[in-house]
Amino acid sequence: MSEQYTLVAPCFFGTESTLSFEVRRLGAENVQVTDGRVTFTGGPSMIAAANLNLRTAERVLLLLKTARTTTFDDLFDAVYDIAWEDLLPPDAEFPVKGSSLSSQLSSVPACQSIVKKAVVKRLMAGHYVSSLPETGTLYKIRFALRKDIVEIYLDTSGDGLHKRGYRRNSTLAPIKETLAAAIADLGHVRRDTIVQDPFCGSGTLVIEAAQKALNIAPGLRRRFAAEAFDFLPSQIWKEERAKALAAARPDAAFEGYGYDIDPAAVALATANAKLAGVGDRCHFAVADVHDFVPRPDAVVLTNPPYGERLGDAQQAAELAAALGKNWQLHKSTGLYVITADAAFETHFGQRAVKRRKIYNGMIPCQLYMYFQQRGGKTNAPKSTDNGKAHARR
Repeated sequence: MSEQYTLVAPCFFGTESTLSFEVRRLGAENVQVTDGRVTFTGGPSMIAAANLNLRTAERVLLLLKTARTTTFDDLFDAVYDIAWEDLLPPDAEFPVKGSSLSSQLSSVPACQSIVKKAVVKRLMAGHYVSSLPETGTLYKIRFALRKDIVEIYLDTSGDGLHKRGYRRNSTLAPIKETLAAAIADLGHVRRDTIVQDPFCGSGTLVIEAAQKALNIAPGLRRRFAAEAFDFLPSQIWKEERAKALAAARPDAAFEGYGYDIDPAAVALATANAKLAGVGDRCHFAVADVHDFVPRPDAVVLTNPPYGERLGDAQQAAELAAALGKNWQLHKSTGLYVITADAAFETHFGQRAVKRRKIYNGMIPCQLYMYFQQRGGKTNAPKSTDNGKAHARR
């Protein structure tokens, strides 16, 4: 039996349920969901499969140690206890990065120094060498201290998983690919879904919806740090890539349409869709939201400007009002809007059926969900998320 690893996949707060479903679908075991992350176990192939296939994870971390640490000696001992010589070759490059929250060891630079020192001492002893040139393969070591509990990881992804390899450039305030994928999932995008986005920007929501519908693995166009790790069999990457390619559904009936008032954004979205392999399914055009007509058979997924980073609050209110007016006149199958505008429902002109709190980076947002309920109603007396009522603002 191959070695079993404990893996941690961080995600945007509010998207944990989507990520946990993805992880379970890969066949992972011991899946545990906590705020902002999903923990699971699997063999070497799971490391490759998770990196290649997870749409909503920010990265895949290999958990090496969990320990209570209130002193630098505690931290040193916890790190030194890891068999680094079984993981890193003597010429490995191993930078250390970390964080500390609500812990007695609050200085991140000091903790980085201690972690680095412990790894150096263990590697020198384990490999019987007196120096470590750090000229070889990159192994990124991470630590996270929270309430005096430290977790030590190896980063198997390298660049964050939102870097799919298709977005060479972006508009001023793009939505991350991983968050866009979560919204596509919450919007129930399926293989035959029609998606529209009246504020498409660089096209991320439409492109992620297309890749989901066609079951194109998001990591097929990039490489991962763990592909160069000596302790992982190299063939697992070839095997998992072959599985991902075989699972694609090029016959899916999905079509996506994005609109933006900026011609440069439309050109960029078109180029990105081609790079993502969905150029024939994603159609972008210059258009104003005031002229937007939702299709009755479409799901509208959108991230309108909301004053935090683009435009101003008054403009955001006017755009929300225009969207609301057009959607009331031409209701679609569903409308899913992510925004930090606290008064969005007022500006839009209708309360959402459901809403979910999601962080877009450090910006607290809400995903407002409008869709037809049983009985023909399109609003609800209270916004809920998985049955839990949110307090009204």
